[in-house]
Order: sequence, then C-alpha cells, then structure tokens
Amino acid sequence: MARAHREVLTLQLGHYANCVGTHWWNAQDAALCGDSQAKQRDPEICHDVMFRVGVSASGKETYTPRLILMDLKGSLNSLSQEGSMSLFADDKAEEKASQVDTWQGIVTTHQEEPYETNPFLQDLTKLEGDRLNNTILTPRSSAEALSLSRPHGEASNTSRKVYRLEGHVRVWSDYLRLHLHPKTVLTVHQYQHEGSSDRLEAFSQGSSLLDDPTYLEELEDRLHFFVEECDNLQGFQVLCDFHNGFSGVGAKVAEILHDEYPGKGIFTFGTSPVVHAEKSPVKEVYRLLNRVLGTVALSNHSSLFCPLSLVGGLGRRPGPPPFFPHMLYDASLNYHSSAVLATALENLSIPYRLHQSLLTMGQLADGLNFSGRKVVTAWGSMPFPIQQSGSLAEALHNIQEKAPWQPLSCVQQAESQCFAQSVVLRGIRRESLSSFHHRGPYPPSMYQTQEELLEEFLHSLYPETLSASHVVHSPFQVRPPFPQFFSPDINQSGFLIEQAPNPPATVASIPVLTALQSSSVLQGTLHALHDEVSKLDVRRWASYFTSGLEQEDYLETLQELRTLAQCYKGSIGLTEVAEDSD
Repeated sequence: MARAHREVLTLQLGHYANCVGTHWWNAQDAALCGDSQAKQRDPEICHDVMFRVGVSASGKETYTPRLILMDLKGSLNSLSQEGSMSLFADDKAEEKASQVDTWQGIVTTHQEEPYETNPFLQDLTKLEGDRLNNTILTPRSSAEALSLSRPHGEASNTSRKVYRLEGHVRVWSDYLRLHLHPKTVLTVHQYQHEGSSDRLEAFSQGSSLLDDPTYLEELEDRLHFFVEECDNLQGFQVLCDFHNGFSGVGAKVAEILHDEYPGKGIFTFGTSPVVHAEKSPVKEVYRLLNRVLGTVALSNHSSLFCPLSLVGGLGRRPGPPPFFPHMLYDASLNYHSSAVLATALENLSIPYRLHQSLLTMGQLADGLNFSGRKVVTAWGSMPFPIQQSGSLAEALHNIQEKAPWQPLSCVQQAESQCFAQSVVLRGIRRESLSSFHHRGPYPPSMYQTQEELLEEFLHSLYPETLSASHVVHSPFQVRPPFPQFFSPDINQSGFLIEQAPNPPATVASIPVLTALQSSSVLQGTLHALHDEVSKLDVRRWASYFTSGLEQEDYLETLQELRTLAQCYKGSIGLTEVAEDSD
C-alpha cells in the first residue's frame, strides 16, 4: 500500500504563493468533505499523496497537508505559528503545564488587540470549538458543516452558505479552512509583510536568507521531519513568488532539494499577482530583475519550472489577464486570481496523484523537459464548456478546431509549436461519451472511452506532439470560502444551461480542462524578457546589487536566459525572433 501513495512534499514560499496554495489545499479538503465515505466514493485521486496521517501527543488522529510554508512577519494575522487553533491545543496546554516557573520577579503582560476576523473565520472558529472533544480531527471535522451539500446524487436538495469575502480578505490565512501541522509554518521575522521598510525585495536578499544558520536549520529540520516519514517519496512541489525576494529563496530551496534528494522530481511554480501594491519605476525594475534571475535559477535546479500567473507577459508592460467566458473574476483581487490559479494547479498535478496510475513526477518531467526545455506553460479552461445533457463529442466539436484553453503562464495566446504536453480533463460524467444529440466529426461509435476521444481531439490540434492525457470523473469542488465568481449561465454542477435561474445558482463543482505544455511560444516570451532587461543601464540600479549580487553573475544569467530561449525554437511561429537576436 505504501508504494501506491508515492508521497509528495509541498513547499510554499511567499505571500502570493500562499494565497494560491491556500485555495489549493481548501479544494483538496473540499473533496474530502462530502461524507464519511469520501475516499471510498472517489477511488480516482489518492489524497495520501499530499496529506499525512499522524497522531497528536494527546492521542487525536490527524490528517494534515504534507506542507512547509514560509512567509514574512505580519502575514499570519489570526493564524497561530502552530497552524491551528484547536488541532494541537491539548499538546500546547500539556507542554505549558509541564513548564516550571522559576522567575520570582514582577511579571508584566502585554497583549495585542485581537485580529478582526471575517464571517467565514467566525463560523470556522465556532465549529472548531464545538468539535474539540472529537477523537478524530481530519479536514472533514474542521469545515464539513460550512458546506451543507449532500452526498453526490442529492445535489438538487442542496442548502449552502455563501460567503462574500471580497472586502474582507487581507492575507491568505483569512480564508484557510483546514488544519496545518505545527511543523508547517515558518515565519521570516527579519522582513515585514507590509510597510515601507524591511521589505524582501531583491533576489539576492532571498538567496542569502538561507545563509543564516537559523533559517537554514529550521528549514532542514522540517524537511527531514516530513521526508523521513515517507515510504516512497516521489518528489517536491515548490510554489514561490518570483516577482520579489522569494524568487531567491525558491532558487536556494530548489538547489538544496536537488543536492540532498537526487533523482526526486522537483516541480517549481513561480507565482505572481496581476496587480502590485507598489507601482513605482524602481519597484517595476526590481520585479523585472527578480523574474529574470528566478527564471534561470529555478529552471536550473528543478525538473520543471512553470510561471503561474494571470499577467500576459514577464516584462514591465504585460498584456491583459485571460478571459474565461463563464468566470466573472476580478483579476486585481489576489483572492480571485489565486483561486483561478489554484483550480488549474489542482488539475495539473492530478497525473501523479491517481490511485490507478504508476506515473511519477520524474516520469512526467522526463516527457516534457527534453532538449533542455525545463520551462513549461500552463493553460486552462474553467469551467470547461459542456451542456448538462450534452456529450463530450459535442463539446469538443463546438470548440471549432482551436485550443480550448487560456494562458496561465505569462504568455499571450499565439500560434506556436507544441513539443509535448500533459492534458487533464475532469468533471465529465461517465455517460457523456455519447448522446442522441450528437453531431460533428467525433462519432461516439469510434471510441470506447472518453480518454480515446480526448486523445483524438488533441491529435487533431497537435498532430506531431507527444500528448499524455487523463480523464477524471470527479469534478473540481467549489465550496466555501472559494469565491462565487461564475456567470449565471452555469448551473450548480458547472454545466452550461440555456436559461439562467433567478437568483443564479450557487455553484458547487465545475468541470476543468488544463494542459502543461512545452511550447515554442516560450521562445518569444523569454527573448522579450532578455531584450528588455538587456537594455537596462545597471549603473542606475546600483541599489539592487548592494544585497550581494555580483554584476558578473548577473551578466552570466542574461546569457543563460538567451540560451534557454533558443531551446524553444520551433519550425513555425517565432523562429525569426531568434535569428534577429543572433
């Protein structure tokens, strides 16, 4: 049974990375909240790949993410350093009771004002208080009652509480719905999350942070704790902000993982919000340099590196965020944009989390990163447009022979050559292979499974591309506090409907289609980044180099970026860019 788990350890580095990660873990928690038979009812995804079973010192059975996260001082708000208000409360009480107070002098107590919590956290706190006497505390026990949906098959009688948190979210912990292990949260007290001083702004600040023995020892202690309890570790997922100093932290962490755990898969996702709080020219140049240094360093030490953002480019003047026809999200809100990215990330990671698949992170990486192409792009269709009573064949026909997804990796939708891709479609009913309404070039009689139908569709779009596809029938669960930002023409199950109800339905789940691609579109993206940063007069930005970056190393990085862009030269599309640069 241990072999089937193929454990993965996740690291989240930086505030926006934790915004994305929080929605991601909430989504996995939601998949476990249907009823007590969730695992037996959904045999497709193995949750033990990313969750760990443990027992607290007080004897409670726990089921928490296999996760290490780093963020700056001032980013936790109501969340304790231990990651939970109640899960390990008995342990803390016993530890405090066992301490002997030998101080005989005057004791002065300083107490901070309590953080004002939003309605979701208030309800969550009440639920946790009501369940303190439970013998088992899993993700289900902390948030099950916040989503009152009945088990599958009874969706028509659903009663749900909807939270409108758009004006109530300041940090990622404001919408965290599950317990974390005490070894999970690592706070960097040297830098402030908000404020005009003590900011982690430069790549070299982040890379040198782990030269401090205190932080390095803390990180290694947590790494060893989670890794040593794994029976069959397959690799690491690293989410890191690569627009600020956490790009340097991520590069250093990836280097440590690469050196200490050779042969393990390392998938790194560089996260970045659409809108930044500070928009001065100096900050824009800092972010540009961080992305350059982060892209090269993270791709060097990772099995795969994927920029994950809704901005349309890596430069200072990116294009607009992608448009999803049935999703009315506000890209300027981190609470919204991170939810979109988390939806894609949950789908992209499915191939190495399935019960019935022996595919590992390393094998998936080998299929995508040949010829030095370690940088990949993410694409998504959310919700995937399919009628409630329609067939998959009809849905694919309606796409009209074009890629059905939008970019999620700082690239613009453009004609390009796809070298290899991993595609995942989830949330399509098993009976939707065929339909009496069928029309189009994909007659159901030709295909035995939905996988075969999807493979034929991908082959028609990319006839010379190596494509690995997976179809998972369980949908992406939309439960509080995930934002309700869907268009009225989507029903409760995320399918298209002809007439929107009044009031609009509360969406409980959606079908999702995603792709992870190695594509020639990256040639233009990386070349544009190289050309823009090459025009900078670094003498004007001497302050950026005061934190330890040598100009010789910087120039070497520029050359590596140019070489990396050349790896994506294809037979169509953007080859002229490289020739002009030469």
